[in-house]
Amino acid sequence: MTSAPVSSEVLAQLARTRPAPAGTAALSAGLHARRLVLLKALLARIDRGGDRLGSAARHRFDRDWAVLERAEQSDAAAARGVVDYPMTGAWLAETLAAPDGPAFERHLAHLGAVAAAAALRAGCRVAMDVDVPSGVLALTGVGVLRCPTGRARLHIKSGLMRITGSGSPGGVLLHVPPGVQRPRGGGVLWAGLRTLLGGAVVIDDLDPYRVPPSGIGPDALPAVERSTVRDQAWALRWKGAQQLLAATDPDRAAEVRAVLRAVVPLAAGAGRDDGNPMSATLRAAPGAVLMSLPAGPAQMAEVLVHEAHHTKLAALHELVPLCEPERGAVHRVGWRPDPRPIAGVLQGAYAHLALADLWRRARAGTATPEPWRRRAAEQFETYREQVGGALSILLESDELTFEGREFVQEMGRHHASLGRASRVFG
Repeated sequence: MTSAPVSSEVLAQLARTRPAPAGTAALSAGLHARRLVLLKALLARIDRGGDRLGSAARHRFDRDWAVLERAEQSDAAAARGVVDYPMTGAWLAETLAAPDGPAFERHLAHLGAVAAAAALRAGCRVAMDVDVPSGVLALTGVGVLRCPTGRARLHIKSGLMRITGSGSPGGVLLHVPPGVQRPRGGGVLWAGLRTLLGGAVVIDDLDPYRVPPSGIGPDALPAVERSTVRDQAWALRWKGAQQLLAATDPDRAAEVRAVLRAVVPLAAGAGRDDGNPMSATLRAAPGAVLMSLPAGPAQMAEVLVHEAHHTKLAALHELVPLCEPERGAVHRVGWRPDPRPIAGVLQGAYAHLALADLWRRARAGTATPEPWRRRAAEQFETYREQVGGALSILLESDELTFEGREFVQEMGRHHASLGRASRVFG
């Protein structure tokens, strides 16, 4: 657990699920602190490894680590953006879990791409050779280059990157102006990430760590490959979802854009019982929403709010433990057929409380489109009842910490206020 202060006032704000700049800032700081802890754990493993790591791999690690440090010294905010990117967390989790030997060294080689992306964003000067055993150089949060040669030479200076020796005809030239998310330029074998409306959130259909090898959900849904992603459909649904949220709850629309960094397309699956697409947030990669293509903007808006709150609680967990270590007890909840441990009950109750808050505002808002208002009226009572049942389970549990009990009690107070609001607006 990362030690970082969270005031009782901020904790209460977060419990109410309402957007709060102080809460968002605290969670961002906690996420970054956690990433630094994981990077230090990786460094400690290397230092303890002795002869278990080959000399060439150790040399590459030392060089890549030095590049990452240089990027941080040149522009801390730019380097932090790469370190805190969701898939950096997924890569760290995979690497630290890998056994010593070829698997660990294969994951460790990706540090060069992470460091290079940080150097590019930070605008510092670097020249480095990067091994690409997979044949795909994935620059974190930037894009990927197919490297038939298994190796590439990178020249980085002032936000410019020239890639040679990768087998790409004519090489690759990228330019990342300060404050710009999407790089300019490219090459024959280059594919860059595409930004959604607003420019801060990307469709990440390229990063090799975006979805676990085992897939997502009961159907083990895999990631969708770039060649089959309907980027226009995703862009239109994102735009429509932002418009719906802005008309219903402008603060929540802004929070979604602030909390999330990437949308990761999943293959189509059976969907959930409520008709929404399959979606998930990985604890190791908060800020990335993994989902199959929603049927329309309304469904995407709901998924974005739901998964943004999974991201918020995942980040909060690294600052303040809300639950004791799991003891094996499971509980029935209204939104899933399978029983859940107490941490799962809390995660689901928190996300569904945010949706109940959204539905209350949607059904009462004069700017809310009529179809969404009708859906909100249908969904609100169902979600409010489900959350009420989950809150009872949580408050009766002895698996919450002191802070966790305070957090759930504040959730309960907000839940009660939604009930009073429903009678006023109804």
